[in-house]
Amino acid sequence: MNQKLYVNYGCGVSAPDNWINFDSSPTLMFEKIPLVGKMYTRNNQRFPKRVKYGDIVKGLPIPPESCAGIYASHILEHLALEDFRVALTNTYRLLNPGGLFRLVVPDLEYLAKTYINSENPLAAEEFVRNTWMGVITRRRGLLGWVEAILGNSRHLWMWDFKSLRYELMAVGFMDIRRCNYSDATDVMFKQVEHPLQFVNAVGIECRKPLSPNQQVDCQRELSHESR
Repeated sequence: MNQKLYVNYGCGVSAPDNWINFDSSPTLMFEKIPLVGKMYTRNNQRFPKRVKYGDIVKGLPIPPESCAGIYASHILEHLALEDFRVALTNTYRLLNPGGLFRLVVPDLEYLAKTYINSENPLAAEEFVRNTWMGVITRRRGLLGWVEAILGNSRHLWMWDFKSLRYELMAVGFMDIRRCNYSDATDVMFKQVEHPLQFVNAVGIECRKPLSPNQQVDCQRELSHESR
């Protein structure tokens, strides 16, 4: 019988006790080096000891179909498009049939509408800043190289609800809905979510089909919408 697990990937310093918390930050990997890692931290706060190093794109050390719930908050926008699709496929693989996936990313639609409707002459600059897809200052030399290696704060791909829904359906997820803070159908998610994560963001809840027949229905719906 599969073990019932809850996984929080790209967790940062948010690491609730009843979840398995992963992050792929190079800083986390450096902090875990014996002796040397204790003398350095790039952030204002060190990663909690219960945060494990793990990359959803490369695959997490979790058995397939062992997770009742998976959470990803403000991490998927930091992935290139191809890596994002691999991450969704790996997430789907880890879930039990019927398991829930909740994700939160910045809302590109909100940012775009704010930009278009603004009369501020600096609206374009604000848009690029708010999407985190531009570079204000680029350090050169050794320090710039170190920042490039250890830093992963830039957004590589932005999303709105429609595009996320399409990608989730393509993987096989069903019952895809826009969600808000603390409205999860599984109360375990109350332990890992924070209201600030949902500000100007797209929150989505979806689930893995219970049966192959439900998965076929999802693919038919995707095919119909793509016409």
